[in-house]
Amino acid sequence: MISKSTTIRRVIMIRINPDEDILLSIRKAVKDNDIGNAVILAGFGSVRSSHFHVVTSPELPPAEAYPESDQPLDVIGIQGLVIDGRVHAHITFSDERNGFGGHLEEGCRALTFTVVAVGEMSDIDVAQWDAVNKKF
Repeated sequence: MISKSTTIRRVIMIRINPDEDILLSIRKAVKDNDIGNAVILAGFGSVRSSHFHVVTSPELPPAEAYPESDQPLDVIGIQGLVIDGRVHAHITFSDERNGFGGHLEEGCRALTFTVVAVGEMSDIDVAQWDAVNKKF
């Protein structure tokens, strides 16, 4: 287990417009705002298409599935980290009956809009986090 204390320097609000890709937009905002390390505090909105991945086996490394859909969905939440400029985000969707989600992938396109709040963190030892998950 790794535990680190940090502070939030500033909060960057990202509004993603209709038909824009959510992950690409977050990546662009991270680059445009020169963010090295951050926590994705909140996200909500709706999508016209979704693409995410989920683990499908208990082994390490786990098998993964990459569901894609053109079904309009509500975005209930987006959370994650930016470590050394790399976005690792999870997304939760809902339709009229179910909630589901996983790791955010390119291809989630905003329907009405999506808003994401990113809290830039003060310096943190990135090497410790990278050692845990090289895919960050």
